[in-house]
Amino acid sequence: MAETAPQHLALPSGLLELCALLGAPRDSLRGLEPGARKRGAHGLSSLDPEVLSIFVPPFVGREDGQPAVANCGTLSKTQRRSFRKKREKPRAEPGEGLAAAPRGLDADNVSVPNGVDLLALPQLCFPGGLCVASEPKEDYVHFLVLTDVCGNRTHGVVARFYRPLHDEHCFYNGRPHWESSRPAVSAAGRFVPFAVCVVSRFPYYNALRDCLSCLLTHLKLCKDFEVDNHIKDFAAKLSLIPSPPPGPLHLVFNMKPLQIVFPSRADPESPLVDLDLHLPLLCFRPEKVLQVLTCLLTEQRLVLFSASWALLTLVAECFLAYLHPLQWQHTFVPILSGQMLDFVMAPTSFLMGCHVSHFEEVSKEADGLVLINIDSGSITSSSDDGLDVPDIPFLAAQTFIQRVQSLQLHHELDLAHLGASTDLSDWRARQRAWQHRLNGQIQQLSLQLLVGIFREVKNHLNYEHRVFNSEEFLKSRAPGDQRFYKQVLDTYMFHSFLKARLSRRMDAFAQMDLSTQSEEDRINGMLLSPRRPTIEKMASRKPSPQRAAQRRMVVSMPNLQDIAIPELPPRNSSLRKVDAPGCGGGSTVLSVNPATTHTFKIPEIHFPLVSQCVRAYYADCVALLSKAMGCLAPDSSVLLARYLYLRGLVHLMQGQRLEALLDFQSLYKTDLRIFPADLVRSTVQSLAGPARAQAERMPELRRLVSQVLDKPGEAPKADEHVKNFELPSKHLPLEDFMQRVQESGIVRDIHIIGRLFEALTVGQQKLIDPETFRDFYTCWKETEAEAQEVNLPASVMEHLDKNECVYKLSSSVKTNRGVGKIAMTQKRLFLLTEGRGYVEISTFRDIEQVRSTTVAVLFLRIPTLKIKVVSKKEVFEANLKTECDLWHLMVKEMWAGKKLADDHKDPQYIQQALTHVLLMDAVVGTLQSPGAIYAASKLSYFDKMRNELPMAVPKTTSETLKHKINPSAGETVPQAVDVLLYTPGRLDPAEKVGDAHPKLWCALHEGKVVVFDASSWTIHQHCVRVGTAKLNCMALVEQNQVWVGSEDSIIYIISIHSMSCNKQLTDHRASVSGLVVQDGPEAPSQVYSCSVDGTVLVWNVSTLRVTRRFQLPGGVGLSSISLHDGCLWCCTGSSIVVVDGSLRQELKVDESFKEKSTSFVAFQLVPEQGQLWAACSGYDHVYVWGLQDLAQPPGRVHLPDCSKINCMIRVKQQVWVGGSGPSQGRPRGKIYVIDAERRAVEKELVAHVDTVTTLCSAEDRYVLSGAGREEGKIAIWKVE
Repeated sequence: MAETAPQHLALPSGLLELCALLGAPRDSLRGLEPGARKRGAHGLSSLDPEVLSIFVPPFVGREDGQPAVANCGTLSKTQRRSFRKKREKPRAEPGEGLAAAPRGLDADNVSVPNGVDLLALPQLCFPGGLCVASEPKEDYVHFLVLTDVCGNRTHGVVARFYRPLHDEHCFYNGRPHWESSRPAVSAAGRFVPFAVCVVSRFPYYNALRDCLSCLLTHLKLCKDFEVDNHIKDFAAKLSLIPSPPPGPLHLVFNMKPLQIVFPSRADPESPLVDLDLHLPLLCFRPEKVLQVLTCLLTEQRLVLFSASWALLTLVAECFLAYLHPLQWQHTFVPILSGQMLDFVMAPTSFLMGCHVSHFEEVSKEADGLVLINIDSGSITSSSDDGLDVPDIPFLAAQTFIQRVQSLQLHHELDLAHLGASTDLSDWRARQRAWQHRLNGQIQQLSLQLLVGIFREVKNHLNYEHRVFNSEEFLKSRAPGDQRFYKQVLDTYMFHSFLKARLSRRMDAFAQMDLSTQSEEDRINGMLLSPRRPTIEKMASRKPSPQRAAQRRMVVSMPNLQDIAIPELPPRNSSLRKVDAPGCGGGSTVLSVNPATTHTFKIPEIHFPLVSQCVRAYYADCVALLSKAMGCLAPDSSVLLARYLYLRGLVHLMQGQRLEALLDFQSLYKTDLRIFPADLVRSTVQSLAGPARAQAERMPELRRLVSQVLDKPGEAPKADEHVKNFELPSKHLPLEDFMQRVQESGIVRDIHIIGRLFEALTVGQQKLIDPETFRDFYTCWKETEAEAQEVNLPASVMEHLDKNECVYKLSSSVKTNRGVGKIAMTQKRLFLLTEGRGYVEISTFRDIEQVRSTTVAVLFLRIPTLKIKVVSKKEVFEANLKTECDLWHLMVKEMWAGKKLADDHKDPQYIQQALTHVLLMDAVVGTLQSPGAIYAASKLSYFDKMRNELPMAVPKTTSETLKHKINPSAGETVPQAVDVLLYTPGRLDPAEKVGDAHPKLWCALHEGKVVVFDASSWTIHQHCVRVGTAKLNCMALVEQNQVWVGSEDSIIYIISIHSMSCNKQLTDHRASVSGLVVQDGPEAPSQVYSCSVDGTVLVWNVSTLRVTRRFQLPGGVGLSSISLHDGCLWCCTGSSIVVVDGSLRQELKVDESFKEKSTSFVAFQLVPEQGQLWAACSGYDHVYVWGLQDLAQPPGRVHLPDCSKINCMIRVKQQVWVGGSGPSQGRPRGKIYVIDAERRAVEKELVAHVDTVTTLCSAEDRYVLSGAGREEGKIAIWKVE
């Protein structure tokens, strides 16, 4: 490994970026002397403010001998500005004004953080001007947002206070000015305003306001020459406080007289919220709040007005918080001073604020502004036409209003039943808890609003090609909502939102969408057929004035593509609360239980602030953090991770880089979400030669160091482009045609698209011309839109299942059962008579014969469709005329699909048949030629399969097979099922009902894990990503974790509750091939893992540390492990080894099989029979040894027609073996069920089209088998 030169380490900053004292220039106060007052002080009372003193970390210089307490270099003047008002820089006299920095620092050495413009700062700290008062005034706090040229925001809190002016007895740069040769003259009756401004990278509005309040109590009591020292000490304290990592740990610091709480973000994706989110709800009616949100979503030019400078920033920040995870990406200047009003002339989108006294001036100066008066709760426009913004979609808006109205916004009402608090800390804690709970409710309902508005965007996305079909999305919106969506879809905000959706980011929006998804949506995730409204949806359409305006499906209804598996009985439906469509809940606020929070108290900081005191402070921090970690319960990994993060930061501040890296390595195992990857990389690169060598000698750090040094560059940036769907303009070969069809959202399966291509190019060159594609696309979309308008009478819907959908309606035809329209669902055919009555024709299961013929009517031969039903003597006849041939094709395809679905217990067949049928209809509508029916017959795939290649399912297979599911549903091609794991349900009161169900975990390609609800076999989680490599093994650990071993040598840990992977174990150096959990009460928290290089590690689950490791002699190729009777059984290619502290027994493959070279591929222990079962490559037998003496020759069980063995499990007294072999002349995936006692094959199950790759047991009642990539399905088998 090449050694690189150590780099300089830029340490993370604390809470403070800058602290400044601002006030009137000293020269201007000289005019406030008796002579000037006699001439009238009125004109002298308004002064120009300036920066008097500025304090920037570090506060312990190199001369103190402490090199590692600072977070930035030396101090020098600012070069970047967030506001570019043309103004002369104030001239500084020696020792005065801005140039006079804190004592001991050279003015030319003061470094101001980027984003802080010292020329604009005085105007922002005194936005209404600096006025000398004739009587004392109350302290005043307001808040700033400062933006640098890169768009990065810093946040400021300003506290203004007044001090009496006693002649020269005023403070400037910490120097007493009463030492003057002039006689003292009283200036009583004059009070001069000063401001202390704290700038931080974090929006700690409440916490920093409280800190400044504490500071002001000291400033009012101190002497003038002591002010600078107090402010410097105050700034030094804040600079030493680290920012808490995301999660439930808040930091507490004693600022005297208050305990200050610095809250953390809820998670890395969430914003930091340290303000009262209900402020806009106190200022505006809910309808007005929605108007403001609409203006933000459509990126208008907004100006807030208020008489309170504080409210301008707080209310603006609240509105932006309501939009999370959408982000305002334009100019944000919540406070404009009087000299900055020309900013509102900017032509681009912005959000600004100014004093209400400028309302008339601003409204006259610029057109097209949205003027929001916080004080009156009104919203107007500066345009003559008035405010013209679209309304938020009706149903989402009404739900939001109802939920807001149910909020308890007044703390006093919650306190009415309580006695008066005599403890200030207790009262503040109650206030914080109440506000925390209310903030959670407001964040929840605002997120529900966004989900209600944008939930259905995902139905119009193509993830493979990153395409959004905006035109079709707009068509699916209600007419009254289209203006809103047209404006929103053109914004930067929505474009960023699309990027996140197409990248499948699991942010707050995605989590809310998933958690409020109906059972029908989960079922729909498994299906392939196009979107149609279900009978249940039709029944839910209630006529109303609002409904008339929403003739098309309302925006907030999430279930446009509900097609459920007909054979699946609705399970646990009585346990699920059915929410209002699309809103994710009822009209009241969802009960939000705020996450439990914990606090860590920062130790005291002692002064004077010299290096010894700082070292003592850091040592106290480390000691307290270590003590807190030692008191944690074994299952408190969330808190442990936060303590590790903080202790790692403190170690870095101390200069103890190896100790910091050890903490960060432990953090990597504990919670990957808060792992500071960039900081760790720069720390490793900053290590000097001896320190790096020492790190590489430490087993815990060797992997971390090698990863950083081997991959010094940044990871390649993910593709984030977004394309809008466009119709083609040139001829399309098959490959381009496939991409266009997938982008359009019509079909994703490449095999079905291939059949469609053949149908559209029958008898011509194999190219699709643009006109044909356009006609096909238009025909498909028109048919889809017509289906949305289908509205059946209640008397008809009573005869249909709630999950049925009407896919096709014929024109009105004459039949032998009356005149009407033939309707097709995924389950049946029925006649919708002219009187809107229901006449059953047949279910597809009961059809016996379908014929297309002609019937003589007078002198004409009318094409007629005849359907013979199993249970009825009378044949159904319909004079379909020109539609007859198409209906003949469609009914036969559905009949064949239903037969295959029943035979194979696989509802995917009926879904694919539906897709074929609808494509047939679109092909005929597109071509409109004599050959159209022949072309459509190219899509009659299952009907041909039934006639040409009948696949009879063996009786034993049919009786044992219960169901099939497809984890690759929605993918363009099937994916091999690599590993399966069943986890039993557990009733945890903290979990939702759905989370308590048993689950099936399915590992697919490239680190993708799909999770099924095993109580209904529906999708529970579409995708949990764990790396990008093939996954080899999974294990359930302590009922709340799933450990996954990967070929990239990492063990990924998935939380069952959150369905996310936040922990990784990186101690293996080769592909992880096996995991086994130690059973029994003696050591329930140990996991054994093995890798193909022969390494076995033993893990303590609580600490995630390796407690034991050993290398198996000759263990290269170690593929699986098992625990039995205190011994570890290890299977390598060449042997099966029994380990008990040392090598106890070894079964070598070459000693038992000398006739040809082979290797062990799978083994299974059957302790009840005292047997070891194993399979070898190239043999069609399973071999059985006695556990007592492996040296004895094995027994053998022959597997008939077996070509290959891949896997083996024990279920009760049976051994199930999965592999492949011939069946009916074709290779098929097979499962052999062997009686372990009799050593005889009981069943031979023809399981899959492709080989059986993996097996797992579900509570010994079912066995689940996964197939290779040709089929990619999971079969569920009954165990007898």
